[in-house]
Amino acid sequence: MSRAYQDVQVGEALPELSIPLTRTMIVATALASRDYQDVHHDPSLAAERGSKDVFMNILTSNGVVDRYVTQWAGPAAVVKKIKIRLGAPNYPGDTMVLTGSVTAKDDDGRRVEISVKGVNAIGPHVTGTVVVQLPEGSEA
Repeated sequence: MSRAYQDVQVGEALPELSIPLTRTMIVATALASRDYQDVHHDPSLAAERGSKDVFMNILTSNGVVDRYVTQWAGPAAVVKKIKIRLGAPNYPGDTMVLTGSVTAKDDDGRRVEISVKGVNAIGPHVTGTVVVQLPEGSEA
């Protein structure tokens, strides 16, 4: 079931979501998004380029943020904007914990802005905002 616009409040917290960062996930999602940069699938070449291991690509980070917000908002939500910034790399064997909160509502268009942060053991991996359009109560 989708969240209705009028039922969402500024300051509302989204539930935490833990994402286990497996080597398979990091490599498979890089290849699925056609990001063939060796730092996302070849540990020895990633090390040659100064990284301790392969790491998640930005397209996967963007997709995980989208999934986090739309899982909370429901299937009738329409993502209007995602703006993210990357920080600490997501390495295999770690876990990224996503948190978020509603930071603004715009009655014109039933848009809700959500601030999102994904943190791993070495710090914030991704921070940003997502704007979704939510249905009215009768559509939810």
